[in-house]
Amino acid sequence: MRAVGLDLGERRIGVAVSDRDGTLAMPAGVLQRCGEQAHDHAVVARQVEELGGEVVVVGLPLSLDGTRGPAALAAEEEAAALRGVLPVPVELHDERLSTVTASRALRGAGRTARRQRPVVDEAAAAVMLQAWLDRQRAVRPGPVPARPPRARRA
Repeated sequence: MRAVGLDLGERRIGVAVSDRDGTLAMPAGVLQRCGEQAHDHAVVARQVEELGGEVVVVGLPLSLDGTRGPAALAAEEEAAALRGVLPVPVELHDERLSTVTASRALRGAGRTARRQRPVVDEAAAAVMLQAWLDRQRAVRPGPVPARPPRARRA
């Protein structure tokens, strides 16, 4: 199942997409917000359609202690609004520290803070989506491969 991950920010929306098998998340771009939610959601809907998304995963920015602050409440409200626009399921997933993880990875790859700005949102979306994909596999594991027979000792 192809999943699309969204990292909702005030000015930008980071986008990530999974492979068809739902194994690997990859950055897929950044959408600039225009300030009008209906227009922004129409742009998101087009992007989800173009990417072939079958589920949309919205990052939920919980506080470090797991509580819902203003940013998490805003993300929940926007996810609810997206459910009314998108023809696919919309789920929320904890995104605590996804931006920090993405920034560290980009810095490790040699990107300075200035060079990170254009891509950190999509990288954070990919980190969050990968965590969701990993959780899906843990909850719904595939078939257990048969173990080869043990060699006999002589």
